Amino acid sequence: MDFNINHIIFMIPALLFAMVIHELGHGLVAYKFGDSTPKLAGRLTLNPIPHLDPIGSILLPALLIIFHSPILFGWAKPIPINPYNFTKINIRLGSALTSFAGPAMNLMSAFVFGLLFQILSSKNALASMASTLGVGFVESVIFPLLIFFKYAVSINVILAIFNLLPIPPLDGGRILMSLLPPHLEVKLAEFENYGFIIIIVLLVLGVINFVILPPYFFLVSLFLGT
Repeated sequence: MDFNINHIIFMIPALLFAMVIHELGHGLVAYKFGDSTPKLAGRLTLNPIPHLDPIGSILLPALLIIFHSPILFGWAKPIPINPYNFTKINIRLGSALTSFAGPAMNLMSAFVFGLLFQILSSKNALASMASTLGVGFVESVIFPLLIFFKYAVSINVILAIFNLLPIPPLDGGRILMSLLPPHLEVKLAEFENYGFIIIIVLLVLGVINFVILPPYFFLVSLFLGT
């Protein structure tokens, strides 16, 4: 991701949307399975305020921008879910699908934003809009939209891939826990309290970048058609 200080105005809303849609994905699927906890908590909304986490939604993204990190990501407050309320699916499968719903929403969002980018950035579309709406409209409205779409694709993809890492308490770790036999699930759950420490160590060592960046570049290129 090419950070440009002038593009922060596009990056921040793209990140907020990606984090909110991620948590909303968890909540909507859990609610569909019979758990009303997300709705009762007021979290089934696109309003970012109930989802904001001071560290993951504000401090971490700000630090990544300041230090020109090659990737921008963060997290919202985890949406409250109680798998024992699932009435339309068994608990283990429901937990796995609910965990996967967040990254899936990010990937679907990236696909939609990428499609919009490809449509509006085509030479024919730009020429048509310039001739009918004027060059000024293209430069003041369409070009900023294209910048936003690019960041929206990048950020949604990075959030999806990062959260699918099989490390508790990330979604990938929770999916793995739901699919493992109970005795192995219990052993993996013991690492949940140390999950973020493990992630930080792997980030410092560059291991996570090595795992994340290849699929990240592939998916971003695919969605943007570049």
